[in-house]
Amino acid sequence: MKLFKKLIILSTFLLVSSHGFAADVTVEMLNKLDNESMVYSKKIVKINTGDTVFWKATDKGHNVEFIKNGVPEGVDKFKSKFNKDAEYKFTVPGIYAYWCTPHKTMGMIGFVVVGDDKSNIEAIKAIRFSGKSKKIAPDLINQL
Repeated sequence: MKLFKKLIILSTFLLVSSHGFAADVTVEMLNKLDNESMVYSKKIVKINTGDTVFWKATDKGHNVEFIKNGVPEGVDKFKSKFNKDAEYKFTVPGIYAYWCTPHKTMGMIGFVVVGDDKSNIEAIKAIRFSGKSKKIAPDLINQL
């Protein structure tokens, strides 16, 4: 009977913990959210390999740009157009750091963790953020 209870508990835990990773995710590009301005609606997204993130241009003037040296090795540059929805299918596990090109110093940064792979965390920590991003990045990185 004890073994059965342990199996039920373990099964429940695995079922609940697997939902920590979403399938496809939408992140809004916003001028204001609560008391913050120039912000992505989700600062950290955790997904599985093969999932897609959609960035919705809810407010004008924003884009998404992968930060140089802020993506897993072998991943090409990615930069969306301004005022346009964007999407990216993540096929390489690791951490992806991105920002809104004109608002990066205002703290408009985000991270995608693919497959719970944090093997490039040291490269992420070495990114040279500036302005408000420099203040908020360490806390976000600690949450990855």
